[in-house]
Amino acid sequence: MQIPGSHPVGAETPLPQSGEGGVSSVGRSDLLDGIKQGVLLGAAILALTLPPLRVNFIHSQPGPRYADFAGESASADAQHVANWVVDSGDNQQLFFVILDKKNTRVFVFDPSGKLRGATPVLIGAAKGDDSVTGIGGRPIAEVEPHERTTPAGRFVAEPGRNTLGEDVVWVDYDAAVSMHRVRTLEPAERRLERLASPATDDNRISYGCINMPVEFFENVLKPAFNARYGVVYVLPEVKTVGEVFTSAYDLAIRYGLKPAG
Repeated sequence: MQIPGSHPVGAETPLPQSGEGGVSSVGRSDLLDGIKQGVLLGAAILALTLPPLRVNFIHSQPGPRYADFAGESASADAQHVANWVVDSGDNQQLFFVILDKKNTRVFVFDPSGKLRGATPVLIGAAKGDDSVTGIGGRPIAEVEPHERTTPAGRFVAEPGRNTLGEDVVWVDYDAAVSMHRVRTLEPAERRLERLASPATDDNRISYGCINMPVEFFENVLKPAFNARYGVVYVLPEVKTVGEVFTSAYDLAIRYGLKPAG
């Protein structure tokens, strides 16, 4: 007699369903577990025996930024200050001017440090780097010859008008120092001839203002300061550049291109 749900006596008990290759699903599971354990064990051994992986992060330091003189000849002091201005951003993204008093020459740069133009100029008749206190409020006739200096330093300049109604660029308003077109009111002063001369000594004639050729004022300086501020750096002629521009630095030294000292 056969019990319901049982197999006949002497009949073989059915084996679990086989997968591919004749391995049962139970056996295949055990095999996969073994493989996984082997892989994990091998990875652990490699982690213990191989040297640690070193990742080197390269931190790129930006290089120096130089003023672009566009092939124009300039003194070492003018290049030094202009390069510092561009590299440090001291001009605050404004047009800027370098006045080299020793060489009586002006350089006008755009905010990025590209030269817009350069020209000889006329400057104060007396050598010196400071203005006399209160000189801007005195009549010109009362200004002594030794007081007719063009002050050195960093100035935030702006367009405006002088007492004659001329449009000028004020460098130091309190000292009545501006950049303007050359004046030819006194033929005996020969200001146009002085500008055309290759010498620099004869370019010292003004009461302190910076006179420049009319064409240069109209086409280079005026557009740069058209209803906006700019920065003017007047280089010293008695003091050192370091005394006047205490924040200025040498780019080659700062970026390790040459040793200090």
